[in-house]
Amino acid sequence: MGDLFLVRHGETEWSRSGRHTGWTDVPLTGQGREEARRLMPLVRELRIGAAFVSPSRRARETAELIGVDDARVDADLREWDYGGYEGVTTPEIQRTRPGWFLFTDGVAPGPPEHPGETPEQVGERADRMLARVDAADTDVLLVAHGHFLRVLTARRLGLPPQAGALFQLATGTLCRLGTEHGRPVIAGWNIRPQT
Repeated sequence: MGDLFLVRHGETEWSRSGRHTGWTDVPLTGQGREEARRLMPLVRELRIGAAFVSPSRRARETAELIGVDDARVDADLREWDYGGYEGVTTPEIQRTRPGWFLFTDGVAPGPPEHPGETPEQVGERADRMLARVDAADTDVLLVAHGHFLRVLTARRLGLPPQAGALFQLATGTLCRLGTEHGRPVIAGWNIRPQT
């Protein structure tokens, strides 16, 4: 098993304003493109044997900007389906659901084409992705989304999907999941190049 490198896409207007961005294909901002470009030197130093990217435009553009042109698009890397909370901020949700927390409470039902996902359903997608990562038997890079990558990290560490809440993940950052004594560990988190 090699190291697993995670890149959260660069900033979008919705990530900047705290709006839940699942299936809406919001583009990167100028700042988001710059965040991605700054990661390129770090990514160039890695020995990546396989790369996968979410189908969203913001993730695919981030992959291109960090110099990963051969990433395979994988639908399991898409962001959490927020259902009825798509485009809504946490404070707006908490006006009608005081104390609401995504990782434990899930989302309100959405339209039939995007009904929303439970934490467990997101965890199932993360587990499928991790099986593909392990099958690659090399260092792997994933370019995807904040909440999904947090759940994937929890699952890699043997934790329930809800434990993704423990891993704050900034836009335009690199993370490394490795091993120590044969056990999965976080080897680097929210890495940005030194300016």
